[in-house]
Amino acid sequence: MKQTIITLMLSATLLSPLSDTHAQGLKELPFPVGPVTEMTYSATATRLSLWSPVAEEVRVNLYNSDLGGKPVEVVPLKRGNDGTWSVRLKGDRKGIFYTFQVKTNGKWLEETPGIFAKTVGTNGQRAMIMSLSDTNPEGWDKDKSPEMNGITDVVLYEMHHRDFSVDASSGIKNKGKFLALTEKGTQNPKGYSTGIDHLRELGVTHVHLLPSYDFGSIDERTGKSVGGGGRDQVTYYNWGYDPVNYNCPEGSYSTNPSDPAARIKEFKEMVMAMHKAGLRVVMDVVYNHVFDLAQSNFQRVVPDYFFRWQDESKAEAGKSVGKIPANGSGCGNETASEMPMMRKYMVESVLYWMREYHVDGFRFDLMGIHDIETMNAIREAAQAVDPNVVIYGEGWAASAPAYPEDKLAMKANTSRLGGIAAFGDELRDGLRGSWSNNDEGAFLVGNAGNEESVKFGIVGAIQHPGVDYSKVNYSKAPWALQPTQMISYVSCHDDMCVADRLKVTLLTKNKKKNLTDAQLLQQQTALMKLAETVTLTSQGVPFIWCGDEIMRDRKGVHNCYASPDSINAIDWNGKTENIDLFNYIKGVISIRKAHPAFRMGCAERVRENLAFIPVKQKNVVAFTLNGSAVGDTWNDIVVVFNSNLRPVSIPVEQGNYTIVVENGKVNLEGIRSARLKTVKVAPQSATIMFR
Repeated sequence: MKQTIITLMLSATLLSPLSDTHAQGLKELPFPVGPVTEMTYSATATRLSLWSPVAEEVRVNLYNSDLGGKPVEVVPLKRGNDGTWSVRLKGDRKGIFYTFQVKTNGKWLEETPGIFAKTVGTNGQRAMIMSLSDTNPEGWDKDKSPEMNGITDVVLYEMHHRDFSVDASSGIKNKGKFLALTEKGTQNPKGYSTGIDHLRELGVTHVHLLPSYDFGSIDERTGKSVGGGGRDQVTYYNWGYDPVNYNCPEGSYSTNPSDPAARIKEFKEMVMAMHKAGLRVVMDVVYNHVFDLAQSNFQRVVPDYFFRWQDESKAEAGKSVGKIPANGSGCGNETASEMPMMRKYMVESVLYWMREYHVDGFRFDLMGIHDIETMNAIREAAQAVDPNVVIYGEGWAASAPAYPEDKLAMKANTSRLGGIAAFGDELRDGLRGSWSNNDEGAFLVGNAGNEESVKFGIVGAIQHPGVDYSKVNYSKAPWALQPTQMISYVSCHDDMCVADRLKVTLLTKNKKKNLTDAQLLQQQTALMKLAETVTLTSQGVPFIWCGDEIMRDRKGVHNCYASPDSINAIDWNGKTENIDLFNYIKGVISIRKAHPAFRMGCAERVRENLAFIPVKQKNVVAFTLNGSAVGDTWNDIVVVFNSNLRPVSIPVEQGNYTIVVENGKVNLEGIRSARLKTVKVAPQSATIMFR
């Protein structure tokens, strides 16, 4: 995530200076031992409860609608020994909306649907009393995730709901909605598959959905974007890294935001459709910060508890201004995962999405803000539900969190995170160029000196004798114990997409050559193929950003989290224009899935069976794989990446080879066979062959 920093005007009553003694006292607050459920419905009575051990009083306001109007009833709650307040409402209250209010320091705080709200109406302002079983689509009890043999099988595909389906060329009826991924048989104007059929055709295994919980940057009444200060914007778009209610789906992606049941049922229908299509579902989760600290549900329930704080470095009129919110997220606040109830909250939230919505994996935004103990607790709990759950995240923060770095889930600490993976930006930037300079290219455009960063990514960020770590761009030592702990990628939603980056860096590299549009497109296509071949033959877990396979661009905008559809929407005519690129990437995915040598999953096996070929040429990386040692039908495999504008010849062990990838073409059965002792690799391309 890389959004603009939001400066919040925080009220003195909510954000009063927090003393160390007070902070320790908050950490020691009592909290429920069992799962926290704020609403339990039955036809004869409904139990409402709220954890707020600092409250002097708690009441619930009952409404007939999700917005507006006055409460039809206000009911006090009774305090329990664990800091939980509760009340039993007699009779059938289905369809009634409610909010809680907490009184602290003699003042009633603003209304909140609670922190565990699971059934909210428009803009998540009020929760509703209902039975979640009523939201189950037909056949939900028989829904099963596609089988898999562990994370080594995974090919990730990151997508945004609106990007994927909103353009007229998608042929999709429910544009920008959860239901878009339930539609079969959709096509672009020339008859090429789009939507869920496109994903099946491509061959990915997991669809990573950008934030799909209830977020605050879209006004669900109008569909318009909302600025950090509440300003309406002209766009109807946001990535969604602005959490409001973590445990229910976003209303703007449903067909009826005012109906809490609609968003839940439609999300489940989407999951079930993807499962039937052989696709597992990964949710992008953003527990590291909230959209607006002062107005957050956390702050309205137990003020100050769920966030980290730091000393203000400045003084006013010779006096310290005390504590301010820590800002490791770059969005005005950072949550305190180390606090017992926040840790419990995160674990229970993940388990809820798995059990209620059948979600198969989680991508943690700015995972480096969370502490290692919490992330491991999440992993252990999730694996108890599904041993094949996929968990990965960004192993960094926007700025230094207010917590010791050696206790955080940073990339450098990945070895202490069990099976959790982190994004390998060494490979990304070794291929395309530094994140801090959009004009700067790297391996793909033939800038020498990035070969070791590419090799680092090929082995999956593990210790390997063939990598010179002193020459790796960001990490001078391996950080993964197993290759499956590294996400292999060249492009994602964040920052300039690879098609745009290639365009800029190719023009910069060739500014004296005056490339024609045709020449530029030819090189873009060739290098896109090369980039995806590197990521898909890496021993890490491959990750594709939606649309890369059809040369999607974003008009050069690199941080388009709130840009309009004209920038963000996928133009599905690109599949017609770039069907050769699509078929190539589809073919390389098929190679990876069919041949375990490209996904050994074990560091020791990689060290034993992957060897780099010494090469004299710059901008060339070559390696061999001992396929027979890992049960592959291809015995000796050779892979060469050449980003130069000229062909290169690489010595290989003499023998009869079948070439399956060559000069931008792929064929699992073989493009050609030849007896070789050197292999000639075409410019800006990959070669894969075996014997």
